[in-house]
Amino acid sequence: MKPIPILFAAIVAAAPFPAPAGEPFAAFDIAEDLSRFVSAQAPVFDDGLPAYGNPFITQGYIYPAGTLADGVEDTLPNGEPAFPELVIGAWTCDGYFVGDGMHTGTGAIVMTRQVFRFDDGDLLISHGPELADVGLPVTRAVTGGTGEYAHATGAMQQTLLGMSDGFGVRLQVELGGHGSRVGRGGQHRGCRRQGASGRPWACREASTPER
Repeated sequence: MKPIPILFAAIVAAAPFPAPAGEPFAAFDIAEDLSRFVSAQAPVFDDGLPAYGNPFITQGYIYPAGTLADGVEDTLPNGEPAFPELVIGAWTCDGYFVGDGMHTGTGAIVMTRQVFRFDDGDLLISHGPELADVGLPVTRAVTGGTGEYAHATGAMQQTLLGMSDGFGVRLQVELGGHGSRVGRGGQHRGCRRQGASGRPWACREASTPER
């Protein structure tokens, strides 16, 4: 069987919404659980913050796109999700601080690998830079996955929405930023139209197998 590739176009994240059953998510939000952030003891600045070259790992929660818009606080002080009923997966991020480490004011602050583990069992993996700039999208490589994302390649766009009081990040992720393809190639076959409810829409090809 040859899988028909999936095609994602831009997502208008106007309100939180789940993907229809059996379809991959084309956009989602990330809330970091700061209690899961661990970095090395060195190198650090005099104030204790990580400096250039410091390795780290952190984890958090995946929410439907639009959940964390308008500065919504994403986690509780104890690290639990602020909206547990909306969580659709778990996020793990590891990498290294670059630039001026945690003192970076603009541009790339870390180079990371991110693993998105959705509640349905699918995995999506991404590599690339993350910016210190709030509201400025950055392009990252989609480097693999499982399930609906088993053949995913191409690009995603990540935007820093803001930070919690303890520097926990809030992110928005959009697959196929600028209309780039996530999949193995192929021609676009159609889109789901925007519903009467005003929910965002996504163009995609069917993922049914071809014998």
